Amino acid sequence: MPDQYIYRIHKYIKILPKWAQELATKYGSKTANLYILHGNIRDFLPHERKEGEFTFTRVQDYISEILFGNQDIIAYYDRSSGVSFCEPEMEKEYISAIHGLTASFDAEINDFISRDPEKSFPYLEKYFLSRIPQDKREKCRMVFIIDFAEQIVPAGDLIRLSDTDRYCMVTFNRWATDPKFINGDISIILLTENLADISSRLAGSPSTVKISVPFPDAKVRESFLHSREKEGRLLLERNLTPEKLASVTSGINLMNLNRLAAESYEENKPITLDFMRMKKKEIIENEAAGLLEFMETSFDLSHVSGHDFVKKRFKNAAKAIKMGRPDVLPMGYLIAGPVGTGKSFMVSAFAGEIGIPMVKFRNFRTKWQGETESNLERVLNILVAMAPVGVMIDEADAFLGDRAQEGDSGTSNRVFAQIASFMGNTEYRGKIIWFLITCRPDLIPIDLKRQGRVEEHLALFYPETDRDREELFKTLVRKLDLDIRNFSVSDLFKKYKHEYSGADLEAVLVRAKRAAAMDDRVFVKREDMEESMSDFLPSAYPYDVELQNLVAVLECTSKEMIPARFQKMQRSEIIKNIQELKTLLREK
Repeated sequence: MPDQYIYRIHKYIKILPKWAQELATKYGSKTANLYILHGNIRDFLPHERKEGEFTFTRVQDYISEILFGNQDIIAYYDRSSGVSFCEPEMEKEYISAIHGLTASFDAEINDFISRDPEKSFPYLEKYFLSRIPQDKREKCRMVFIIDFAEQIVPAGDLIRLSDTDRYCMVTFNRWATDPKFINGDISIILLTENLADISSRLAGSPSTVKISVPFPDAKVRESFLHSREKEGRLLLERNLTPEKLASVTSGINLMNLNRLAAESYEENKPITLDFMRMKKKEIIENEAAGLLEFMETSFDLSHVSGHDFVKKRFKNAAKAIKMGRPDVLPMGYLIAGPVGTGKSFMVSAFAGEIGIPMVKFRNFRTKWQGETESNLERVLNILVAMAPVGVMIDEADAFLGDRAQEGDSGTSNRVFAQIASFMGNTEYRGKIIWFLITCRPDLIPIDLKRQGRVEEHLALFYPETDRDREELFKTLVRKLDLDIRNFSVSDLFKKYKHEYSGADLEAVLVRAKRAAAMDDRVFVKREDMEESMSDFLPSAYPYDVELQNLVAVLECTSKEMIPARFQKMQRSEIIKNIQELKTLLREK
C-alpha cells in the first residue's frame, strides 16, 4: 500500500510556501521527528490551491488540514487548553484506547487530557506507541502539535527550570532520539514566535529541525486583499488598488492587514495611502515592542552642507535603488567622525532621498536571561519583512558590543554573533542597508567592519575654511527656517575664529533666533548673530575631538574624504598619535 502522504506531498509541494516545503521534505525523509516552527506563526498562513488563488488559515489548521489532510492521529497541546485532537472522533478513540492500555484504576479522563504535561504526556506516549502498526506495510501517521512551547521548555539555565520544565525537556529530547518514535512515524511539532525563547539545549540539538515561518510577501498580501475585495469587505479610496496597497504594506502581517480592513469597513471609511503609512509605522513599532523607531524626515541630501564626497556616494546609492539595482549596493555603511559633524542627520537625509523606510534600533537588551536574544530575533524578523529598509544604529561602538564581553552568562557574545551573522547574509544585499554611526570606529570590532558586512567606510569632519563654514551657515538657515535680514556672515567668521562643528553653529543660530524672539521679531539681525557668536564657547574637549578625528581618518576608505591637514600624514604617524592620545586620556 503506497504512502498516501508522500504521494500528496509530491503532488502539492511546488505550490506550498518554502517553509511548508521544508517541513514536508524533512518529514518525508524520515530522518527526524522533532520540529520547531518559529517566526510569523500567529498570522493567517497562505495556501495556493492553484495559480494565484489562495486560502488563508491558522498554523495548527494548516499543518493538520493542508499538510496532513486531518487523517490518522493529530493531537494538540498548550498550557491553557491541555490535550485536544483535530477531530472529535480522534479524541474519543484516544480516551477509549488509553482506558484499555492503563493498568491504573485510579486514572481519570481529566488526566489523559490534562494541562499538566507530567500527567498527560505519559498517556499520550503510551497511546502513540500502541498505534504503531506491527505490519510495516501499513501506515499510521501521528502528529503532536505543541503551541506556546516556550512555556514548557523555556530558555535559561537548567538550574532555574521548574521540575515540570525539566521533565518536558527530557521527554522531548528522548522522543527526538527514540527509534520507536522515528520509525513509528510519530512527529512532534513545537510552535513558538521566537526561537530564542526555547531552551538552547533543545533548539540547538542536532536532532531538532528548525523552520522559520516568514512574514507575508507582496504577492501574498495582494492575494489576501483581493480575497477581502471579492467578499465585499475592502474599502479603498479611488485609484488605490489592492496591488498598490500591497506594495506599501511590507512588514505588516495578514492579521493586522485584516484588522485594518475590517475597521475601515465597519466605519465606512475607505483606506487611504496616508492612513496606511501612518498605521504601518504604528503597527511595526508595536510589533517590535518599541525596539524599532521609524525615522521620519522632511529633508534630503540637498539640505546637507559640505561633505561632497559622502553625498556623492549616497546619491549614487539612491540612484541604484531607484534603478532597481540592489546588487550594486554595499551591505552597509560605517559613518565616522567627531561629535557634532551631522552623522545622524546625513543618514536621515539619505532616507529622505531614497524614499524607503528608515528605522533606528533602540535598546533591546534586558536584565532577564534569554529575553535579549528573543527581542533581537523579533526585530531581525521584522526587518526581513520590511525590506527594502535602512537600519540606523547610533553610537554603534557602545550599542553592538563585541565577542569578548563577560559577566552576563554569554548573552553579549551570543547577541554579537547573531547580529554579525545577520549583517553578513548577502541574501539581504540592497534589501537591508545598515548604517553604523560612531565617533569612535576603532572601538567597533573588525568582525562588523570587514568587507561583506559594513563595506563602505565614510567619514565627516568639521568645516576647515571660512567658505565651508559659510556654506554650512546657509544650509542651517534653511534647515531652521530662519529669516536673515541683510547681512553677510563671512566677516563674523573671520572675527570669531572658533572651530565650529555643525552642532556648534546650529546652537549659535538658535541663540540668535531666541534673541530675535525676545525682541518680538521674526527675523534675525546682524546684532543677534554677533552677540551669539561672541558669547559662544565651544565644548573644551580638544584631545577627545582630535582622537575622534584621527581614528576617523584611519577608517576612511578614500583619500578624497580626508581633510587637507591629515592627508600628508603617514599611516604610522597617525597610529602613533592615536596611541599617545589614548594614553593621555587614560584609555587602554
